[in-house]
Amino acid sequence: MKKGTWRKVFTSITSVAVVGSLLLPSMAQPVSADRGVVDLWKSIKPLTTIASAMNTGAHPDDEHSAMLAYLSLGRGVNTLSVIANRGEGGQNEIGSELGNALGIIRSRELQEASKITNVTLGMLSEQINDPIFDFGFSKSPDETLQKWGDSVVYERLIRKIRELRPDVVIPSFLNEESTHGHHRAINVITVRAFKDAANPEVFPEHLKNGLQPWQIKKLYLPANDKDYNVAVPVGDYDEIYGASYVQLGEESRFMHKSQGMGRHVDEGPSFNYYKLNSAVKSEKENDFFDGIAFSFDDLAKEIEAKGKDNKVIKDLRALHKDAEEVIKAYPVFSDVAREVQEMKADVETAVSDVKASTLDASVKTDLLYRLQVKDAQLNKAGMEASSLVVKVKPETGEIVAGQTVKMVVSAYSGGKNNLKNVELGLNVPEGWTTKAVGNSKFDQLSYNKTVSATFEVQVPKNAVEFQVYQPSVVSADVLYQLNNVSGKIRVTPSNQVAVLPAFAMSLSPEATVLNTLKTEEPLPVKVTVRNYSPGATKTSISLNVPKDWNVTPASQEVNFAAKGETKPVTFQVKAPAGTAVGKYTVTAVATSGEVTSKENVQIIDYPHIGKTYLIQPAELKIQAFDLKVPTGLKVGYVSSGFDNIDQYLTQFGVNVTKLDDKAIQSADLSQYDTIVLGIRAYGFRPELLSSNQRLLSYVENGGNLVVQYHKPEDKWKPELAPYPIKIGEPLIQWRVTDENSKVTMLAPDHPIFTTPNKITDADWNNWIQDRSAYNPSEWGKEYTQLISNGDAGEKEFTGTFLSAKYGKGTYTYSSLVWYREIPNLVPGSIRLFVNMISLKQ
Repeated sequence: MKKGTWRKVFTSITSVAVVGSLLLPSMAQPVSADRGVVDLWKSIKPLTTIASAMNTGAHPDDEHSAMLAYLSLGRGVNTLSVIANRGEGGQNEIGSELGNALGIIRSRELQEASKITNVTLGMLSEQINDPIFDFGFSKSPDETLQKWGDSVVYERLIRKIRELRPDVVIPSFLNEESTHGHHRAINVITVRAFKDAANPEVFPEHLKNGLQPWQIKKLYLPANDKDYNVAVPVGDYDEIYGASYVQLGEESRFMHKSQGMGRHVDEGPSFNYYKLNSAVKSEKENDFFDGIAFSFDDLAKEIEAKGKDNKVIKDLRALHKDAEEVIKAYPVFSDVAREVQEMKADVETAVSDVKASTLDASVKTDLLYRLQVKDAQLNKAGMEASSLVVKVKPETGEIVAGQTVKMVVSAYSGGKNNLKNVELGLNVPEGWTTKAVGNSKFDQLSYNKTVSATFEVQVPKNAVEFQVYQPSVVSADVLYQLNNVSGKIRVTPSNQVAVLPAFAMSLSPEATVLNTLKTEEPLPVKVTVRNYSPGATKTSISLNVPKDWNVTPASQEVNFAAKGETKPVTFQVKAPAGTAVGKYTVTAVATSGEVTSKENVQIIDYPHIGKTYLIQPAELKIQAFDLKVPTGLKVGYVSSGFDNIDQYLTQFGVNVTKLDDKAIQSADLSQYDTIVLGIRAYGFRPELLSSNQRLLSYVENGGNLVVQYHKPEDKWKPELAPYPIKIGEPLIQWRVTDENSKVTMLAPDHPIFTTPNKITDADWNNWIQDRSAYNPSEWGKEYTQLISNGDAGEKEFTGTFLSAKYGKGTYTYSSLVWYREIPNLVPGSIRLFVNMISLKQ
């Protein structure tokens, strides 16, 4: 292997975004056992292959984690995961965040999961409120593509394929009726893309932007052990990682905590099966990459077969040998570092020779792209082999427009190699200015030493506020030389750097009902103001209210002694008599000199994903309609942690007490007119199982027990109800996804439909996302079937809403999705829920 000579930093290669997608900025991670020689191996294994594979899915946690771990960690394949939406319509098993806030959590979990399997991410959903949104469960790929916009989602998938140029593509799901419509939609467009990504007439605008058509070589679909082409040995044990690939995959799946993913798997043989759907070459095979160039040597043979460009052929074979030398040097870090730098030099030579060659343009493009990927991988391998630790630390991660902050970039060497010509740099957005305070260039960096540079950063007054799905606004570059060959490392801060509004305001409540039967009662509005401006400051807080509405006082001044301080102010908002039924908005405004803020900053912070922010308008949503609530109604609420219906009931004038485990086990339950169990409560409140007889006795003695939907895996058993209720399976077939589907009240004279609010057909209008989930398939004859409802073309369910007398009391089981409807202030759902908890015996 020839020694490399000093060359300029190859910026056109090292800027590639295909290795380590910046889905969201990296977060601080605890020290773990997976470091040192394991991380070194993880970084050098990809140098041995030029092959790539892409897995496509609809939501975070759709990825085939075991297969990805096998390809990436086991074989070093450049492994890609492209996910359509961010899971905003899912459920949350770690908190009460839903919608966009849940989408942020699930996106961060996906990023952290992908780090474990060394997978490059691509997201088709690009921003908050993107058209490619998780609108909830769907039974149809056609409905999904219609709601996302077929051309929108398809253009983005074709663009990702042309950007990332995978050899093999594998959708996670089949287009089968038993499968979620989102999953089916991704299958449909992935299969379609096999030909279209190579067609220059499909989205020709891509070509104008520098992309080239790309022909996927093979398309595989999930299969079973009876009919398959490739059996991926995910149960194989990898001694370096100390786990099988299915175990490594599950390690990544444990990061999807909001979805309750991850399972413990024993060691032993297991396989994932895939069937070839389309291929450029249709040959008998037993491996994804049979017939496809897998190594640099394979590429050399392909070009040699065309009978030209011996120089490029020689370069590719040199790189093949380079990769073998890197692997042989493992696990001696200094030796690996030397071999990595020599391979980098040969990559640069190969790039120059390819550019100067007489190869066909398409072949040149392909080779340059693969060399580009390899150079980025070599930079990562060089960092690991040199034990180079680079950090960028802002004095604060929460900044405001117009602020000046200091940021420190440091580089520490834990390796035996002496790094030379070390240069530290800071990257900031266009319009920002950065200036080094002191030296940022160093002649050398030796073992156990640190060099650092301080930068003064001026954020412009018109700086764009934090956008959660965009790459970090700040990154650091470290350039160095080792053995006369350049290396480059780019990192982002371990904690989020966010441009936030000078004053963030959260309104309490965030959404409420204006009872048109009681418009004389003012709505109390609490505004909690957080100061993000540096140092002491003051601001005036006011509310923008609808025309003819009144707010008292007109404004309030708030003084802050320091950044991060919060202070509350309260207002009384009064609607005029005769306010019409409808939706209204109240907006908080903070004014301080020339600075005006009208936003709330929701902090999302969990140990496994770190802290991030969702910036939204500082608004109170008001739904005006008539609502009758019995005076003195007392409710005990047993929350599973997945909903906040109890908070809304309090707003409506219901006396609500959240019941803890001790209350359920030993308190006097008869003091409550009604007890409500939140969705899936039996699965997450273990004391309910042992106390179930107490609940049934409560009903028998005259209580009103309301149970919201459960899945069978929530420890639900038919006998938990006073008369058996069995949940329908498979679950996908026992739900109603059309929120506009017709509902028929089967027992219109039942008190649930009459008292205290008269329920009419209009109360089933304007529901959101779904009607019901996990409907019962069997139930005792003692229950009254309250409604029938179903999706178009399907048999209607009559077990969605069941109520029965039991002793002196009433037991009601409902699969209606109250937890989505009530926080979104759907009038009919609120009126109906109040009736349900108001049942008198």
